[in-house]
Parts: sequence; C-alpha cells; structure tokens
Amino acid sequence: MKNSYFGEFGGCFVPELLMPPLMEVEAAMRDIYPTGAFQEELNDLLHNYAGRATPLTHCPTLSRELGFDLWLKREDLLHTGAHKVNNTLGQALLAKHMGKTALVAETGAGQHGVATAAAAARLGMGCTVYMGAEDVERQAPNVIRMKLLGADVHPVESGTRTLKDAINEALRAWIACQKTTHYCFGTAAGPHPFPTLVRMLQSVIGKETRAQMLEKTGRLPDAVVACVGGGSNAIGMFHPFLEDHTVRIIGVEAAGEGMPGCFNSAPLNLGSPGVLHGAYSMLLQNSDGQVEPSHSISAGLDYPGVGPEHSWLQKTGRAHYAMVKDTNALEAFQRLCRAEGILPALESSHALAWVLQHPHAFKAGDQVVVNLSGRGDKDLGIVTKALGRDAAASEV
Repeated sequence: MKNSYFGEFGGCFVPELLMPPLMEVEAAMRDIYPTGAFQEELNDLLHNYAGRATPLTHCPTLSRELGFDLWLKREDLLHTGAHKVNNTLGQALLAKHMGKTALVAETGAGQHGVATAAAAARLGMGCTVYMGAEDVERQAPNVIRMKLLGADVHPVESGTRTLKDAINEALRAWIACQKTTHYCFGTAAGPHPFPTLVRMLQSVIGKETRAQMLEKTGRLPDAVVACVGGGSNAIGMFHPFLEDHTVRIIGVEAAGEGMPGCFNSAPLNLGSPGVLHGAYSMLLQNSDGQVEPSHSISAGLDYPGVGPEHSWLQKTGRAHYAMVKDTNALEAFQRLCRAEGILPALESSHALAWVLQHPHAFKAGDQVVVNLSGRGDKDLGIVTKALGRDAAASEV
C-alpha cells in the first residue's frame, strides 16, 4: 500500500482479512475520488444537503476582552450539527460508487454516528453504528437521532465502554460483511488509507477558512486552533495551512481532571509511540504496552490514541499541541454562550478554552481562528450534571 506513513507514523497493522477491503478503498481513492463526476456529486451534497460553505464568525465581545480578533469557523451550523458530515457524505458516496449497499461505523459523542446515519439515509444505504455503552448513556439524544435516521445502534459493553471499544467492535463487524459493507471510519486515525481519506474530506474546513480570511481581512490568520481527539476536525483545519509558515497551528487535547496520574485523553502530550487500531502513533499505554483507559468530559475526545499525521506534525514542530482540563472547557462553554450567543460542543470548548487561558500568546491585531467543530445541544445533560442544574443557568 502506497504512502501509508507520515514520517515514521501510520501504517496498516491489521489482520490479513482486512487487507482486501482496505486496498479496495485505496483503489477507489485513486480511481473514483478525483473524477469530475464524483467531485460534482460530492460538492452538490456538501452545498445543498450539508450546508457548506460554513460561515467564519467574528466574536466582537471576546475580541474586545482578549485584545485581538477571535474568529470561529462554524462547523456547528452544518446539517447534523458537526464537521462529521463532511467525512460521512464523502465516504458514503465513495462506497456507493464502489457498489456497497451498507455502512458500518463507530461513534463516541454520537455526532459521527448521526452523520453516518444521515448519509446512509440520503443515499439509500443500510447503517449499523457501534457505540460504547457509557457514551450511549451520556449522549442519549444522539442515540435517538441515529435510530430515527434508520441506523441500527449497538451498545458496546466491553473494555472501557467508550470509543476505543466501539472501534474494535466495528472492525470485527466489517470483517464479516466486507463484500457489501464499507466501514465509514470517523476520524483521521486507524489503518491506512483512513487517515489520508478522512483528511482529504475534512480539508474543506481549512480551505474555506483560508479563502474567507483573505476575503474578510486581506491576509491569512496568525493562528488556527482546534481540539484533538482522533484528530479529524483539526487535521481538516490544519492541512491547508501547513505550507504557510506564518500561520501558527495549535491543537488542544483533553487533560481530563488535570490531576497528576488522572485518566486523560492527551496521548501527544502524555503518551508514547505504539500501535492502536491499525496505525503506529502516539497513544496512552503502560510500561507493558497495554492501552490505558482514557477520559474526557467530552465523549468525542475520549480516546487513548490520535491520528498519525498529528504525531508527525508534533515531532517535526510544525504544530504545537497543548492540553485543557475538563473544568476549563466547561468555563469556555459558558463564556461563549454568554458573550456571543453561541452554544459550542464540549469538544470545541477545549480549543476555545486554550485561547481564553492564553491571551498573552497573541498580540494586538492578531487574527486567531478557532474551529467550532460542533454545537453543544448534545452536551446539555453533561453540562447540567457537571455544573449543577442551578449553576448551569446562572451568571458566569
């Protein structure tokens, strides 16, 4: 398989039974994806069904408070409520051109599951979603949405009952039905060619941001910031700016409770290299190489690994990866609600929190873009529980 590594990271470490469908996906990326007919159909879906292009919103109140210009790339305004639909529409359409009749997917926060179910319904395909049982409980509204869209949702009770275990089950299911089914992988991780395919489909975020900043300000941003779990929204924002060395690239991982020794979801900062879900990348593991449990208040960041391209960007120094605690993400969630009237996903709140915590990292006149990867409706139960019902409704 060609171009399966980003520096030393990446690869395709999977059972032999999974090699044929992965090679089939790689061939489709080469032979189907670049064609004019496919691109025209995909662009039509993204524009007329998903709602692209998404706005680039200036934050006047926070900009005054911070002393520089803060912008939000509004992926929260997409159909299904997050950036995930960029990827699912592309993969579902590619699968249909490959002759597949069904999709199988994993999901953490549920946004990828909802987006996969929506894409499958739109294109007349079957859909099965695997979701950790803990995430089923904390993201109940998204489970309802998936079922309403026609998906068969399977709670996964094994392991930590979160995203890692959902991916394991989805991969097992794919082995059994690969002739008719495409695995719609949800993030820029996993075995080759998924990190490249997902990045290709999500790069629309950064491409639009680049053009919008040039139109609105006459120049590129000084920094782009995005939360990082598996890393799809982040690599979609970052990749179109990699050659623009005046643009700082900042990824933000979840530090969990932030106490020494606590469970977290920050493999780039606190992990070590190893193999997880078919790729060599940074991950949370013990001295024996066993994967450690992860934790984040945001289900979409609750993953012990990260996409291999992020590991490479960190090693080369092109991108800086920071950490934000649960409490700071909650504070940023509330602050954006009150200051700008925008309800962010807890995942995106991590990226915003880092900017709010580090105003001195920027200077007056700087233009800083945060990727608002999703909306926070799905997180209201978590926020209310974490803050207390009265605190969630009180002044910050």
